[in-house]
Amino acid sequence: MAKKNLVKDFQEYLEVEKGLSENSIFSYVSDVKKLNRFLAKEKIELQSSTQENINEFLREETRKKISNRTKARVIASLRQFFKYLKDLSLIAENPMENVEAPKIERTLPDYLSQKEILRLFSVFDEYSPLELRDKALFELLYSSGLRISEACNLELTDLDLDNMLLKVKGKGNRERLVPFGEVALNLLRSYLENARDRILKTHHSKFLLVSKKGGALSRKSAWRLLKRYIERAHINKNITPHTLRHSFATHLLQNNADLRAVQELLGHIDISTTQIYTHLAAPHLKETHKKFHPRA
Repeated sequence: MAKKNLVKDFQEYLEVEKGLSENSIFSYVSDVKKLNRFLAKEKIELQSSTQENINEFLREETRKKISNRTKARVIASLRQFFKYLKDLSLIAENPMENVEAPKIERTLPDYLSQKEILRLFSVFDEYSPLELRDKALFELLYSSGLRISEACNLELTDLDLDNMLLKVKGKGNRERLVPFGEVALNLLRSYLENARDRILKTHHSKFLLVSKKGGALSRKSAWRLLKRYIERAHINKNITPHTLRHSFATHLLQNNADLRAVQELLGHIDISTTQIYTHLAAPHLKETHKKFHPRA
């Protein structure tokens, strides 16, 4: 393996063998490249890094006033990279073995209340093809708990209107079947019958939710569009498309859904990732217990 290809080969390993998402791969590779640039100033090659080199690099990053969360991510990226080199016997010792990451407090995600959800979905003009598309997109995020990338990448063949199911490709190309509700069903039917062809005009597209040029909507476009509707609904919260996924999970748990079922719907591998939503639903669950348990 040529030295100059180490980072490129690591990227291919993350894509093919680890099956990580595009975002994760971008972060891992960017962090390794950053270390490479730092070492190059001292004429040190990546595979010759020592723990002291790594610590000096991390100290320089800290001087840039990066957050503990970012620092923890950088350390995770470098751990993965040097483990990869060690597994291939390209290095004798892993310089990351004794490098400690900062402890990160897990922050609770923001979510919309059920009243705010109703308010948000009342501001769309369904006579506008683009607004009908937007409403269908955001309803899918809320109705099915999709990640924005999953929703934007949906193809027509992934939609089963008869059974009200979506075939979703999630992180690591793992597929799951996700149900959606009647509100989403009616919106999707209306969008497909009245809006999609009007948006496409002479273009053709395999994607369900299309841009004017026939491609998939980008995550950046979706964020910008949602911001417009949030302002229109006079909701004063810092909302992103992912907030609708948080709202989906929180509202299910507030209505006493099983945590394992929510985990499956969200496509989480580890249930500890799903458990964060129990903190959001806790006040409601306590109230339910107080109201209905005979010994409360």
